[in-house]
Amino acid sequence: MRGLLLLGALFALASPAAAATPKVLAIHFDADVNPVTQNYLCHQLSHAAKDGYAAAVIVLNTPGGLLQSKDKIVLCELSAKLPVLVWVGPNGSFAGSAGVWIAEAADYLAMAPETNIGSSTPIDSGGQNIGKDLRRKLINHEAASLRALAQSHGRNVDWADRAVREATNATAPEALRMHVIDAIAPTLPALLQRAEGVKTKPRGYVLHLAGAEIKQAHLSFFARVLNTLLDPNILPLLFLAGLAGIGFEIFHPGVVLPGALGAVALVTALFGFSVLPISWAGLLLLLLGVGLLVADVHVTSHGALTIAGLICLAFGSIMLFQNAPAPYHTSKPLVISVAVGLGAVWAFAVGKAWQVRHRPVEVGPQLIAGSVGEVRRDGLVYVNGELWQARTADGEELRPGERVRVESLDGLVLTVRPDAQRPSAQRAGGGGLGEPGGSPG
Repeated sequence: MRGLLLLGALFALASPAAAATPKVLAIHFDADVNPVTQNYLCHQLSHAAKDGYAAAVIVLNTPGGLLQSKDKIVLCELSAKLPVLVWVGPNGSFAGSAGVWIAEAADYLAMAPETNIGSSTPIDSGGQNIGKDLRRKLINHEAASLRALAQSHGRNVDWADRAVREATNATAPEALRMHVIDAIAPTLPALLQRAEGVKTKPRGYVLHLAGAEIKQAHLSFFARVLNTLLDPNILPLLFLAGLAGIGFEIFHPGVVLPGALGAVALVTALFGFSVLPISWAGLLLLLLGVGLLVADVHVTSHGALTIAGLICLAFGSIMLFQNAPAPYHTSKPLVISVAVGLGAVWAFAVGKAWQVRHRPVEVGPQLIAGSVGEVRRDGLVYVNGELWQARTADGEELRPGERVRVESLDGLVLTVRPDAQRPSAQRAGGGGLGEPGGSPG
């Protein structure tokens, strides 16, 4: 009997140590839905499963993004090897468009009190409705997809359908009342407390997360930079800057820095073009615009080519992402402002180039004649900041320190005579300068 009591005491002491505090990974998703954030979220879900976390919580605040990236994120959630919870928070956050699918794919879904969810109707890059036939196909597909998620997780199927077809929104209290979500929680610890003991659908996890240790995960600095660069207002500028930098390096080899920066800008722009669906017509207009601006430097068009090039750049920038979904659309006022600014700079540069081309020649053999210089050692003459090999017309010796005037240039040798305006006492025979037209000064 005493042995049984001792064994029970040992078991009682050992059980708290065995029941370690569960760990939960809080994955902060406060960005658009695109390949960069998709890779980040899927990687964190995989990391949480491998590192023995009891669950992962996606802290969601997004206006939406690309449908392809949304589909891949949903697939990562559904195939994760641990419970995935979504909390739309903190207060003021929004799960919109593609974010609704991410929320509805969660094993357990909660919202902070002052948040909302919805507006899931697909639209084009300009914020307008898609064309009739494509719109019908796309909306039917996306509505069925969201209904399937809601149904399998035991949530409101009718609201999911209306969120796609009618862009319906719901506040947190409305969403809870309509059973769009599973709970309202003001904080992450409160969410874990609300979820205690819940059996999830359809995967049947029983959640025991109250009091769990919460580890935070955020987008890395590099991922944030890439996410920022996936902006339709920045990518065309990077593309043009890349072409300009590489072009400068081609025409001025050896400078290095413009070419290197241009290559980085061009590769970054091409990365963005590979992520976002682009219009090839827009890209060709950008290239045509660059070609017209360059041609105007070499052709006298009185600015016509520059104007045509700027129009091509503006229309190309606007058309470039016409196939991308919102919020990936180009700001027309920004494009017009950049085009006007670029036009002013280009007009100034072309004007300066035209002035230089028509300026009288300031250097050359014909201009060195008549210049006054000073004889240095070994028959060299210092003229206009340069040393020249020189000789006199009569073959007399040049003496260091003597002032001479250039008569002509024969190849790389100057023909000089003593400066008529300053007599030289160093000449053999003294006194006279000995040159026609000279004067004793």
